[in-house]
Amino acid sequence: MVESVIARPRGSNRADPAHTKKAVIMLGLIISLIVIGLIAGAVARLVVPGKQNISIPMTILLGIIGSFVGGFLAYLIFPGQNPDGFFQTSGIIGSIIGAIIVLVIYLKVTGRKGARN
Repeated sequence: MVESVIARPRGSNRADPAHTKKAVIMLGLIISLIVIGLIAGAVARLVVPGKQNISIPMTILLGIIGSFVGGFLAYLIFPGQNPDGFFQTSGIIGSIIGAIIVLVIYLKVTGRKGARN
């Protein structure tokens, strides 16, 4: 039992620096995705007329989905810009445009009225 403790290399319980860096980058990506989703979803809700009874998490989800839609539309309109992937980062303007499209589709599918009450 003493030999196994002595034979273990020093610092083996510490996290790998490369793994820690990847985790920090992933956490930053998730936080930025949530913030951009909130901004894009909120602006889309302000632009589209009518009262939308959507919670804050649904607004964030609306903005995140809108970001993917905006990136996909940018890929279709400008196909030679970034050949690395199908979905691209479209920026905040593309995210807002995509969120507006998703919100209008959501309102049409759910049958909610567009006039303010």
